[in-house]
Amino acid sequence: MDFETVKLSELENSDESTLEALPFGIVRSSSDDHICNFYNKYESDLAGLTSDQVLKRNFYVDVAPCTNNFLVYNRFVEEDNLDDILDYVFTYNLQPTKVKLRMLKEKGCSNEYLLVLLK
Repeated sequence: MDFETVKLSELENSDESTLEALPFGIVRSSSDDHICNFYNKYESDLAGLTSDQVLKRNFYVDVAPCTNNFLVYNRFVEEDNLDDILDYVFTYNLQPTKVKLRMLKEKGCSNEYLLVLLK
């Protein structure tokens, strides 16, 4: 699976060990309340946060408030269907870090995905 071409359905149909091994970060949250239910090793290593610190929390509000804005979190809240890539800088709890974000959400799917790739 490739960061720029992976489909939401591929992520949904993959087991967690496959998602753990991908060469980009994955933050999977429930589409209805945005509570994180999967956080892979790539993202954990990048952010310096363990799964225990992230799971069962709203990633955008409680874990990475630098994503609690109109560019990222608001789009997950407001849009039914989302597949977009943007250049971004993480600034919370780490030195400013340039990344690419990919936001994936489809109406009727119980999960949404924030993919993260270090630039």
